[in-house]
Amino acid sequence: MTTITRFAPSPTGRLHVGNIRTALHNWMLAKKHGGRFLLRIDDTDAERSREEYVDAIRADLAWLGLEPDGEARQSQRLELYDAAFEALKAAGRIYPAYETAQELELKRKIRLGRGKPPVYDRGALSLSDEERAAKEAEGIAPHWRFKLDHDAPIEWNDGVRGPQKFDPAQLSDPVVRRADGGWLYMLPSAVDDLDMGVTDVLRGEDHVSNTAVQIQMFTALIAARYAAAKMPSFAHEALLVGSEGKLSKRLGSLGCDHFRAQGYEPEALVAMLARLGTSQPVEPIADRALLVDTFDLSTFGRAPAKFDETELHRINAQIVHQLPFERVRGYLPSGFTEAAWLAIRPNLEKASEVIDWWQVVTGPVERTELSDEDRAYVGEAAGALEWGDNPWGQLTGALKDSTGRKGKALFLPLRLALTGRASGPDMGALLPLIGEDEARARLERAAGR
Repeated sequence: MTTITRFAPSPTGRLHVGNIRTALHNWMLAKKHGGRFLLRIDDTDAERSREEYVDAIRADLAWLGLEPDGEARQSQRLELYDAAFEALKAAGRIYPAYETAQELELKRKIRLGRGKPPVYDRGALSLSDEERAAKEAEGIAPHWRFKLDHDAPIEWNDGVRGPQKFDPAQLSDPVVRRADGGWLYMLPSAVDDLDMGVTDVLRGEDHVSNTAVQIQMFTALIAARYAAAKMPSFAHEALLVGSEGKLSKRLGSLGCDHFRAQGYEPEALVAMLARLGTSQPVEPIADRALLVDTFDLSTFGRAPAKFDETELHRINAQIVHQLPFERVRGYLPSGFTEAAWLAIRPNLEKASEVIDWWQVVTGPVERTELSDEDRAYVGEAAGALEWGDNPWGQLTGALKDSTGRKGKALFLPLRLALTGRASGPDMGALLPLIGEDEARARLERAAGR
């Protein structure tokens, strides 16, 4: 069976780092097995859904390199949900309920006060046909609940958490449809997973109780409407926490727009999130095929995974040092060559810093104050400069012989005169980029000529 995973965001806001991690892991799970990764836009909440967020979701996935193999929108699949709803009603698995939010809250408090779990008491099931008719005659439209089978224990082998077991009597019959006809998450999601042939549902551990309820929905839907379908496998990964070790509101605001603005490469974010929360080391792996090949749910831990932007910064620098010229040439300055990229790349923490180093190459550079002795030294260097296959090696070799200087005293005044900086890219690679005439002019200017 072809592995099919899905990422199903609601377009009510931008993707945050937790969403990105879920999307990435679903993409990796599908690619690991040569399967398909689907994007499903869960936009049944017409009041809160925005088209701008749909566009942003697509753009973010494209930036990360997580191109879906197919896309669906729940707003275009409403007939499927209606048909499934009617089939479950006919099977006695969906029933109308009439309590207001205030009445439900009162019931919850009473049960808690009696030491009972705060689950729905199924009061609506005890209403007679006459009582229901009376409610509707009063203008009270029902919301609709899925009736859990209390005699069927809920069990599954979770891909991360291992064997799971729930007593359905300790769960509320979930509301699947509002009084205004609008859909809640549970039923449309289960319908889509069956209809789209999803084989693996990988999501955050905050959905574990949802899965328990949906397992009975899947069973009921297969019996009532999708006889040829198979229930997917489930895995629930630990949630992300901040570097301080607790759930952080800031994580909910960190999205691709933030990471782009900070100059992080998508490869760095992918490398970090791919293994965050697993027993595998988080490493600056730019080769996505290697990340996919080593992806393994059995390595996922149960403890919350810590997201530390400082760690992302470190990984980003190491990723930048691996990026080939073709990967970055689209946003390099005009005239920037592959030789320049290879020379400057080892000194970058972010690719955007290349602009500053290109300024060092093209000039002008800030004049550095040197001692009288060093000014005389760089003046001698201007006269000794000869252009060949290795101008830096030839220059420093000649100066070492003629002045007796070595180490820092030999190299630092030259670097300061040529670049205006005390450190930076290897001068053997940088000097040819500066060019003979400009290099000699900088040395003479530093000498005060």
